[in-house]
Amino acid sequence: MKPVSSYHIQRVISYSLVIGLVIFWLTDQAQTTGDNLNTKRKQLEKEIQNTTKLLDQTKKTKELSLRDLQLINRRISQREALIRTISQEIRSVDQQIQADNILIDKRTRELKALKTEYARMIYYANKIMKAQTKLVFIFSAEDFNQASQRFKYYRQYSIYLRKQADRIRGIQEELSRQRAEQEIIRTEKMKLADAEQQEKNRLNREKQQKDHVVKDLSKKEKQLLSTLRSKQLALQKLQVEIERVIAEEARAKAGGKGAKDAGMSSADIRLSSTFAANKGLLPWPIDQGVVTSTFGEHPHPVLKYVKVKNNGIDITGTQHSQVKAVFTGTVSRILSVPNLNKVVILRHGEYLTVYSNLDEVSVSDGQQVSTQQVIGKAHYDRQENESELNFQLWMGKTILDPQDWLR
Repeated sequence: MKPVSSYHIQRVISYSLVIGLVIFWLTDQAQTTGDNLNTKRKQLEKEIQNTTKLLDQTKKTKELSLRDLQLINRRISQREALIRTISQEIRSVDQQIQADNILIDKRTRELKALKTEYARMIYYANKIMKAQTKLVFIFSAEDFNQASQRFKYYRQYSIYLRKQADRIRGIQEELSRQRAEQEIIRTEKMKLADAEQQEKNRLNREKQQKDHVVKDLSKKEKQLLSTLRSKQLALQKLQVEIERVIAEEARAKAGGKGAKDAGMSSADIRLSSTFAANKGLLPWPIDQGVVTSTFGEHPHPVLKYVKVKNNGIDITGTQHSQVKAVFTGTVSRILSVPNLNKVVILRHGEYLTVYSNLDEVSVSDGQQVSTQQVIGKAHYDRQENESELNFQLWMGKTILDPQDWLR
């Protein structure tokens, strides 16, 4: 029986290396995706806890309110996002298990081939290369050089046998480690599946709670309509005030200058550029706040056929939440608007951030402010036992969705 040629073994090893690199890439991709999803899941869990905390505060009040419904809707959205994330995590784990299975199968076949080759080599060594035969073979050489070459051959063959044995042991240890790791991954998948089911059960209960709140609030249609009209009129008044501030500042810049020089200063241009570069990275104006009304026009959560328009977002926070500047800028104007209390407008080059519904203001007109500097406190609603801020973002005369810009 002849041993397999070294050329054949090299081809097998080269092929295995290529397959191994592909599998390593797939496994690494699955691991990276899994890590990102795990981070996202923890963030969503934190957001749900924060929303639940705000809902627990409102339980101290006697009646269910529209704010309760908005928070419940927000938690439902967060819960749905969490379930989607967990489902993606499960799929990522499945991909990792499949990649591991391919690797284990490849290594098992490689181990089998090595064991077969090793058995043939041992057979060959035992049959031909016995100690007596070895000595006869060496001393029957025609000269010393030939005897030396024959001795080296036996020595290299022995070294090669030991290397093959070490390689077999290495693959066996690797397979044991991979199988143990796969068991850990399978356990993780089972935990994720349990978590997914628990979140689905919670989601069903929250949807039932939502139906109950909607039914209860539907009995207060007139009150809801009156409150909505007051708030919409206040937001329209605020829009007029902001547009007036923009027009006044534009006239002030143009005053005494030619049409050529009426644009922004180089400092304003730099600040605008830096602000724009931070899109999606701006800090939130309220710590641990929850968006209870999104940007744009959308259906009222209770009143049928009624649309609600918001030029910004409403952020609900804890009692007496501090309001912070989202970026370096200058206090452009401080206003008072009925039903929106105090308003602070900050300018960041061509951009404006607007903070409405403040009880207290801790800055003054023309003051320079830095990122995350406290500029006031959000209005505290004793009946709701919460604070709420309306936050808007403008670029020139264009109103932008703040959630696209916040971190």
